[in-house]
Amino acid sequence: MSKRVFIIVLDSCGIGEMPDAYKFGDKNCNTLKRISESEFFTSENTVKMGIGNIDGCGYLPKTDNPSAAVGRLAEKSMGKDTTIGHWEISGIISESPLPTYPNGFPDEIIKEFSRRTGRGVLCNKPFSGTEVIEKYGDEHIKTGDLIVYTSADSVFQIAAHEDLIPIETLYDYCLTARKILCGKHSVGRVIARPFITADGKFKRTANRRDFSLEPPKETMLDAVSKHGKTVYAVGKIRDIFAGRGITEYVLTHSNSEGMQMALNALNKEFEGLCFVNLVDFDMLYGHRQDINGYAKAFSEFDRWLPSFTENMKRDDILIITADHGCDPGDDSTDHSREYVPLLIYGHNIEPVNLGTLMTYADIAATVTDYLGVPFSCAGKSRLNDILK
Repeated sequence: MSKRVFIIVLDSCGIGEMPDAYKFGDKNCNTLKRISESEFFTSENTVKMGIGNIDGCGYLPKTDNPSAAVGRLAEKSMGKDTTIGHWEISGIISESPLPTYPNGFPDEIIKEFSRRTGRGVLCNKPFSGTEVIEKYGDEHIKTGDLIVYTSADSVFQIAAHEDLIPIETLYDYCLTARKILCGKHSVGRVIARPFITADGKFKRTANRRDFSLEPPKETMLDAVSKHGKTVYAVGKIRDIFAGRGITEYVLTHSNSEGMQMALNALNKEFEGLCFVNLVDFDMLYGHRQDINGYAKAFSEFDRWLPSFTENMKRDDILIITADHGCDPGDDSTDHSREYVPLLIYGHNIEPVNLGTLMTYADIAATVTDYLGVPFSCAGKSRLNDILK
């Protein structure tokens, strides 16, 4: 039988503050606990897997007969953003955080970007994505200047109205920015943030696209694809890894679409890795401080889960995890420095409790070990602990 591993990243679904969270400006953060207090939260199927048995998850019910191996992962890298989180899942430890711009980007960056695109720049400050288009949208349409903003994360975001700037043109502007932002200004992601006018108000569309910094070392994806196996990317995985190490991909516009693509992947004949990111948790609910919306999204995933597990083949393995936190009820709209969950399910998986593991990179080591792919990274394979 062909061995297949499916990794599903619940983007930003942290499970509790890490001891060094204060260094990242975070306090009283616990994404999963926060949403579990919502009346819209349900977790029947993840509880059956054993999510309540994970260290620090006593706010959820425990089970005496978990169906999955479980654990809690600490982030070893110095960061709390999507890029660094996914890189660590794939085996790379980032010793230094990616650059951030709490006062906006320096003049030389903005002037060069404006010169190359032929357009002026509005804002150039950390800003909420929904608030920035509300404040600068009219001026953008009047002048044709691009709305450039950032956040507490290492991002250069460009917002533009789809009727004024065609989507492909906006993507080209992002590629231009990506080329400029190098060296000490190598931000993690350049993000296209298109919007439209609907019912008299500006509204962001689902045509967002991320243009990430290329990983500095070989990743799990590189190793798997280099050895002739499939790496199938669902959602923004392709963007996060700048397309590297990926043999097939499909972009998605919502959690529900991502879950459907994951189901479709079960019916594909391949050996290797299917890597899925469900971004709505972070983008629509975490950053927007929407506790109930986040709870509903988690509940939707939980209800969907059996439709996936019941159709897995005997040698398939499912890994459910996250890349950082984004507590929708703390005092910040930004990511939070948290532990993330680890749920490993399959017909041949022993439902053990792995405790607290000190790096996300254990996932990369375990996946490559299972697939029989040579790969050296900072993580430790847990295969011997979890295989029946």
